[in-house]
Order: sequence, then structure tokens, then C-alpha cells
Amino acid sequence: MADNECGTGGFGWFLAGLGIGALVGVLYAPKSGKETRDDLVAGALEARERANQLYEQGVGQVGQYAEQGKQVAGEYVDKGKEYYDKGRSQWTQYVDKGKDLIQTQAEAAKAAVEAGKEAYVAKTSEPTSTT
Repeated sequence: MADNECGTGGFGWFLAGLGIGALVGVLYAPKSGKETRDDLVAGALEARERANQLYEQGVGQVGQYAEQGKQVAGEYVDKGKEYYDKGRSQWTQYVDKGKDLIQTQAEAAKAAVEAGKEAYVAKTSEPTSTT
């Protein structure tokens, strides 16, 4: 069971051993101390240069992703404005229709009241017949 639990840890130890072995191999290579130091310095400089290149690539990619993000956000803002304007125009139409309906109903009610008054006046002003 102990072997199964440290599968990832075992790989880490393998890599650490590989690095230590490479370092020991470089130090015990049949070169003079100055040549070995020069090789180590050259390797370190190459690693630093490669790290700088990767850093510059990363900065460039971050800039590209930021620009893409701005474009996408701008598109969503534009769509949001479009939907807002569309909704606002629809509500304006509904309000106008409601006002027209109320005006029409008010006019109809006013006409009905006037007709009722006229009918009352006509009915009350008729001569009553006595038999």
C-alpha cells in the first residue's frame, strides 16, 4: 500500500535524483576546474536567456489575452446596450398604447354619460299624459 500512496512523490524523488546525478556528473567530468566552472556559467547564462525569452513570450501572450478580453467585453457591452434600448423602446410603445387605451375608454365613458344626460332630459321634458 505504501508504494501506491507515493506514486507522485516517487516521481519527484526520481527527478531530484536525476538532477543531482547530472550535477555530480558535471563536477566529476574529466575537465579542469576552470572548464567545468565555465561550462556551469555558460549553462546558467543559457538558462537565464531562455527564461527571459519565455518571460517575453508570456508577456506577449498576456497582452494578447488582455486585448481579446477587452474586445469580448466590448461586444457584450454593446449587446447589453442594444437589449436595453430595445427593451426601453418596447416599454415606451406599451406605455403609449396604454395611454391611448385609457384616452379611448375615457372618451367612450364621457360620451355615455352625455348620452345618458340627454336621454334623461328628453325623458323628463316629455309631456306626461293623464288619462
